[in-house]
Amino acid sequence: MKRGLFLSAFTSDPTKPLEVARRAAAADYDAVFVYDHVFPPFGPERPSVEPFALLAAAAAANREIGVGVLVSRALFREPGTLAKEASALGHLSGGRAVLGLGLGDAAGAAEHAVLGLAYPPLTERAAALEETALAMRALFAGGTWAGGHTVPAIAGPLLPAAGAEVWIGGTGETAVRAAARTADAWNGWGMSDEAFVARAEQLSELAADAGRDPGDVAPTWAAIALVGSDAAELATLERDREARGGSLDIWRGTGDQLRRLRDDLERLGVTWMIPLAAGPADRVEFVAETLRS
Repeated sequence: MKRGLFLSAFTSDPTKPLEVARRAAAADYDAVFVYDHVFPPFGPERPSVEPFALLAAAAAANREIGVGVLVSRALFREPGTLAKEASALGHLSGGRAVLGLGLGDAAGAAEHAVLGLAYPPLTERAAALEETALAMRALFAGGTWAGGHTVPAIAGPLLPAAGAEVWIGGTGETAVRAAARTADAWNGWGMSDEAFVARAEQLSELAADAGRDPGDVAPTWAAIALVGSDAAELATLERDREARGGSLDIWRGTGDQLRRLRDDLERLGVTWMIPLAAGPADRVEFVAETLRS
């Protein structure tokens, strides 16, 4: 199982997540990931670093680590441009890039409005999501996209050619079904352990229903994770987080509990664990060591 680390990009200072990326590379994470937001959900007064620029800088400075966007909403970026941006990350990371795509949620509409973009109903976004995933995979393979109902024809090819894995992220059945039919992997973000397992099992069933080998579309796990060395330290970290106004509706556990989760997920066929290491700065290294041991 590969280990990724989410970078927090909700800052006006890109050197902060870039420093975390440097530490992630030193701690032997396989990749760093970042979300695609104009501003934090429901926080238009707060900044967010542009993800492709941030990851390009991280990849250029840390040649041993992969990079991924998780996720960019369908219809948020023009598909041809999106393919070129993700392809550039593929070049810079030595072919270890991930382009995650998503449906968007209630918070996404406000970001689209700021940029003058339409935010159609869920059914239209779902159709665009599947077509975007198929178009990206065709272009990354050096081909063309013939066009569909929502994503127009893209002549391609991208030159010079570079690939990226295409993931679809989301917690609901619509996203899981789209991943099963069109993506290289599915990502479940911030789910309870039980809910994640249920969706991962559903992913396998839906892939088979779509005529695909379930092994060709893997489940991947991601969450904000607060991890303590033992129960006492975890309780201290929880109190500190709550005192600062941070939500406790996140994954919380000891190092032993995180390792047990890792082992359970690996048996389920999960190929990546991607925490956003909450708490003090040393959690970046602590989580890496916990998942490695």
